[in-house]
Amino acid sequence: MSIRGVILAGGKGTRLGELTKVTNKHLLPVGPYPMVYHPLKKLIGAGMSEILLVSGTEHMGDFVELLGSGTSHGCRLTYRVQDEAGGIAQALGLAEHFCTGSRACVLLGDNIFRAPLVPFLEKANSRSDWAWIGLKEVPDPGRYGVAELKGDQVVSIEEKPKDPKSNFAVVGIYIYPPDVFNIIKTLKPSGRGELEITDVNNYYLKQGRMGYSVLDGYWTDAGTLDSLDVANELVRKDPPRF
Repeated sequence: MSIRGVILAGGKGTRLGELTKVTNKHLLPVGPYPMVYHPLKKLIGAGMSEILLVSGTEHMGDFVELLGSGTSHGCRLTYRVQDEAGGIAQALGLAEHFCTGSRACVLLGDNIFRAPLVPFLEKANSRSDWAWIGLKEVPDPGRYGVAELKGDQVVSIEEKPKDPKSNFAVVGIYIYPPDVFNIIKTLKPSGRGELEITDVNNYYLKQGRMGYSVLDGYWTDAGTLDSLDVANELVRKDPPRF
């Protein structure tokens, strides 16, 4: 089954203070590139040539100016605007027509990691009707969504648990089969007024259709001042593999 890439690059970036007053956080530098180049290069490096970028209204023009049609990167880029902050699942829902009949490989735009996506995809291809998530072993799992594993399956994900069932944090890499868009249509907004990706994942968990791959090497998000510093340091010392 074919697969298409989706980069979610919305959000206000409020945790980055003055740095994102006039720009989107995904346009800030991480190593020698704007942050958004990292997910883009990962998807292209894994063989995806059709890629959708979702962002908000304020800075969409900047992404188009930076990336254009995608030709110079060896891909074809499509853009969709998320009118207001409605959550990761709502942003993914905008990819429905783009992904018709294909699986979606979804990267959160502020995730910076060393490993290429190819081994991740190869594993996920063995079960093309399953959802597939990226995991990373971390020393402080209570800060993240934590996966409980049984063999080659994820059996539960707990958000910021006091008593984590494993040391494996869920990172911002997801692969979903085509039925994900039907699931998103059934979701109700959470207390934050957003459609939560957690609810999407819980659907696949209940069906026993969620697999995982563990990332080698470093992983960090770059959504706070501290983690943006960490991301730059990691990338400088050991450039990511695309």
